[in-house]
Amino acid sequence: MSVEVTVKFTMLEDCDDLEPRRAHHDDAAFDLRSREDMILETGRSHLVPTGLFIELPIHYEAQVRPRSGLALKHDIMLTNSPGTIDAGYRGEVGIIMYNAGREPFHIKRGERIAQMVIAKLPEVVFSRVGQLSGSKRGSGGFGSTGKK
Repeated sequence: MSVEVTVKFTMLEDCDDLEPRRAHHDDAAFDLRSREDMILETGRSHLVPTGLFIELPIHYEAQVRPRSGLALKHDIMLTNSPGTIDAGYRGEVGIIMYNAGREPFHIKRGERIAQMVIAKLPEVVFSRVGQLSGSKRGSGGFGSTGKK
């Protein structure tokens, strides 16, 4: 059973064409678009504005994720991926993009630059205890599974 969630939003003036939308009705994510023509210089992070402002319901977050085509074809990534937008944030949604490629990358206004997934958050309660239960992995961290 599907539950409909309403996310309120506004757009900057002259940005109505940049509204978040799915490319296909069964897509998990909404495409986010650049509101400016920009050049992403190599080896640098850039904040790309979208013209979008959202109001999420409490107990929800928006996860901003990279577009696989930009990563594969142009070495463009999001440096804080996935980025989290909290329910209380009301500023413009900006995408932190990093150009790991060898050449500057040109973004045109209206170009799809990232994806946004709306996710429900569970009610979480931290419970302090004297000792944690054991597990097979234990305190093993990076590389502890034996695969090199």
